[in-house]
This record gives sequence, C-alpha cells and structure tokens, in this order.
Amino acid sequence: MSAETRVQAAEACIPNIGPLGRRHRMLFGVRLLAVGAVVSAALVVWGVARPWRLLLLPVFWAAATGIFQAREKT
Repeated sequence: MSAETRVQAAEACIPNIGPLGRRHRMLFGVRLLAVGAVVSAALVVWGVARPWRLLLLPVFWAAATGIFQAREKT
C-alpha cells in the first residue's frame, strides 16, 4: 500500500466515538493493564504454576482492546 493510499484511507476514517467515550475506553484499558500486571507479578512471586497464569489472558486481551479502540477512535 502506498503512502498516498494510506493517507486517503486515514482521511476516510470517521470516528464513531466522542472524546468522552475514548477517554473511558483508554482508562478502562490502562486500569485493566495495571490490574493484570499486578496480579501477574503476584502469581510469579507466589510461584503459581504457569498454566494458571493463562487465566490472565482475557484481562490483557480486554485491556489491549480498550486501548486500541481508544487510539483508533472506534
């Protein structure tokens, strides 16, 4: 994809969420990321088996989704 095509595609993207909604999604994502990091560190310190740490995958997934949606204004 050429640079011109990317610029045209970016200009065609119309945000479907307002500034307040983006702020909420970003805060949601950052908070979940912090919770996931703290819980993950606690599980490592307590020596919990690795398969149990996979339970944090939905937390990190939701955090990433919130942050990416806020950045992309969707």
